[in-house]
Amino acid sequence: METLNQFKNFTQNLAKTDQMPVVFMGHGSPMNGIENNEFSTNWTNVAQGIEKPAAVLVISAHWFTRGTKITAMDFPPTIHDFGGFPQALFDVQYPAPGNPLLARETAELLTSAHVELDHDWGLDHGAWTVVRHMYPEANIPVLQLSIDFTQGPAYHYSLAKELSALRKKGVLILGSGNIVHNLRMMSWEMINGGGYDWAIEASYRFKKAIIDRDHQTLINYQNMGSEARLAVPTPEHYLPLIYSLALQGEKENTLLFNDKEVGGSLTMTSVLIA
Repeated sequence: METLNQFKNFTQNLAKTDQMPVVFMGHGSPMNGIENNEFSTNWTNVAQGIEKPAAVLVISAHWFTRGTKITAMDFPPTIHDFGGFPQALFDVQYPAPGNPLLARETAELLTSAHVELDHDWGLDHGAWTVVRHMYPEANIPVLQLSIDFTQGPAYHYSLAKELSALRKKGVLILGSGNIVHNLRMMSWEMINGGGYDWAIEASYRFKKAIIDRDHQTLINYQNMGSEARLAVPTPEHYLPLIYSLALQGEKENTLLFNDKEVGGSLTMTSVLIA
């Protein structure tokens, strides 16, 4: 598969470092969690192309809270936070362990926020639908960090930088959302591929800024024009990208993959940073 070769070439050509890569995954429909399609196949390819992590820390669009929380239980439950899908999707359990010690350590790293150790949430579909394809044996600890809905992109960008020490401890930091995500304008006629003109234009601008390392433009996405405002009508699916980009080092490169418009108003575009 061409994308697997791209991952291999990308990782082989990188300067050797002592830290884990960072990823942003466009997670799309919960059905991607049980389907073996082009998107889920590439999630598997990413895991095969990088070192096995000691743990995975997910920043998911689907844990949007007042304040910042981190899952701190021994075994986070699998959350089926959706409706109207086949029973097979609700039957999925992803029994990865948590890591309370790592949760406390992460909370202490985030000095800009008061981080609550949470024992009620678990792994929502922004996390498990992706990670179960990456690490199907569910033998790697998985934690989730919530997104504080009272704060803007610049705050989250700064907060994310405080996570950088985790990369040197073998933790894979994974943002999970969708860069272009406007469900109210979704087209079922384009569900298998295709985007409105505004979505394609917004996607192009976002991707150019990512490749150019123009993070300030991405932080101030609301100033990128009407296409970008249509692409990001609410911030929860976009902010995980900001977390991932904030962790990019000066000499690290980016690889875009799963770069496809679906449903007219969504993109599956994903980013590997290493």
